[in-house]
Amino acid sequence: MRIELTLLGLTLLLALAQIMIAGSLRTRQYGGKWNRGARDETMPPLDPLPARMLRAQANLFETLPLFIGAILAAAIAGRLGHKTEIGAWLYFLGRLAYVPLYAAGTPVVRTIVWAVATLGLLLILAGLLIG
Repeated sequence: MRIELTLLGLTLLLALAQIMIAGSLRTRQYGGKWNRGARDETMPPLDPLPARMLRAQANLFETLPLFIGAILAAAIAGRLGHKTEIGAWLYFLGRLAYVPLYAAGTPVVRTIVWAVATLGLLLILAGLLIG
């Protein structure tokens, strides 16, 4: 199996981990009753850490469909190669590093890491479209 598909699987595990982290931090703040309920009531704003984890999750979910589509399209088209491999590594490692940086509230480095992950996505698209 090509490494790009393995990195896709690892990125999906990262997405699942981010869902669980953000959810558990919200439940820790709001309580189990809130988690098991309909969540119709207005709650106070989240504390900084759970709010950051929810935003980091949302940020991943903005580009995750693009990553999935690009990797699968490149695989189907027989376009997996050097560009897609480097791109998948950059995307995965960038997204992985992004989580603790966002949790810590690190401003500038977090943006650079986001840009690295986005560059990875662009490389995958270049591999798909240009070869």
